[in-house]
Amino acid sequence: MRRHDRRRKPRLAHVRHILVANKPDAKECLDAIQGAKKPLKEFKKLAKKYSTCSSGSKKGDLGEFVEGQMVQDFEEEVWSMQPETIPQRFIKTQFGFHIIWVHSITLPDKD
Repeated sequence: MRRHDRRRKPRLAHVRHILVANKPDAKECLDAIQGAKKPLKEFKKLAKKYSTCSSGSKKGDLGEFVEGQMVQDFEEEVWSMQPETIPQRFIKTQFGFHIIWVHSITLPDKD
């Protein structure tokens, strides 16, 4: 976990992801989600079936996490996405290839 600046309140995000070991699998899952009539439903089904992360059993749900908790490339993708939009790409980290679905981003209250 990276440390965040304690003087400023961190952002929060509620995220699902599908983690696969290789690029062809990531592309196949992403194409299926983008082509689905109900993309979130397809995302959940694919996460349960293919994700190598333990969150797969929860349909990819990572729950809410605090800024600085995940690896940097993963977080940068999360913060750049609009909540509840269909993923347009997958990203690679040291863990493998991630397809990310952002449910919500909570910005800290201004003091």
